[in-house]
Amino acid sequence: MAFLNFSEDIIDCSQFENGSCPENFMPAGIQRVMYVFISGVIIITVFGNLAIIISISYFKQLHSPTNFLILSMAVTDFFLGFFIMPYSMIRSVENCWYFGITFCKVHYSFDLMLCLVSIFHLCSIAVDRFYAICYPLYYSCKITVPVIRQLIVLCWLVPAIFAFGVVFSEVYASGIEGYATLVACSSSCPVMFNKLWGTVLFSFGFFIPSCVMIGIYAKIFSVSKKHLKAMKSKLKSSHNDEQSGVSSSKDRKAAKTLSIVMGVFLLCWFPCFFVILIDPFMGFSTPAILFDVFTWFGYFNSTCNPLIYGFFYPWFQKALKYILLGKIFHQHFCTANLFSENQ
Repeated sequence: MAFLNFSEDIIDCSQFENGSCPENFMPAGIQRVMYVFISGVIIITVFGNLAIIISISYFKQLHSPTNFLILSMAVTDFFLGFFIMPYSMIRSVENCWYFGITFCKVHYSFDLMLCLVSIFHLCSIAVDRFYAICYPLYYSCKITVPVIRQLIVLCWLVPAIFAFGVVFSEVYASGIEGYATLVACSSSCPVMFNKLWGTVLFSFGFFIPSCVMIGIYAKIFSVSKKHLKAMKSKLKSSHNDEQSGVSSSKDRKAAKTLSIVMGVFLLCWFPCFFVILIDPFMGFSTPAILFDVFTWFGYFNSTCNPLIYGFFYPWFQKALKYILLGKIFHQHFCTANLFSENQ
């Protein structure tokens, strides 16, 4: 979404009813159901990701490079649920944007930024798992906490510069005929990318990182398969061998779970990015309601992540239990053991 300068032209808003909100023909009963359902999604998103943030931040046993990346990504999902989704809910249900053009810019800048932050984190997690499984002897030297901190800063800084720079510079709607009038007169906070920026966003913000992640995880599972065959062919004659086997099993399980997180992200956000790519080549004929549905499908990814962690990670289940029971307020409970012997 870009906003052109309106002062240079005389804007005729007669076809937009002078910027007033269009009459919403959605029955009041359906509106109430939508508010209840979307509010439920927002609550799960906010509190689910807050539980991940508290768990990893509080329990010292979870202070690992991979978990710090998961923590930062949970902060991303929390921000999306807390700051972005409520305003999008009102816009979707009421079919109107009540908060003005300036806040529309800010809202969409954060929206775009948080989406890109997520995919940057997923790429970083893929690299982390690649070193952990493919080069385990070098992992502790290459992937250190300072390195993870630098990665996290990069994952936040680059998307922020890109999103706010593109939106507030008003470049990616340049050349779209009638867009200045649409933004000045419409009350819907319209989002339209021209051909160039639609292609740039899809390619560098989604397609290329997705291909890199898929390639990394394909390599991880190929190496894991070879390691498993080698382990089966060796006689586990010592305790150290058994411990090594358990550790490798944990790494493979973590990689599998995180690949599911990646797959859900790609599934949820692909329709939205694809529509952004093809819409300018189709004369911006995509129905607004369809674009809205795809956007919410992307938001739903932030709801799914804590559910995935809760299903696949026993440590998160135990940490959540301690949080709900209030045990985290007990002194020194941060050193509690969250891992069973067979995990």
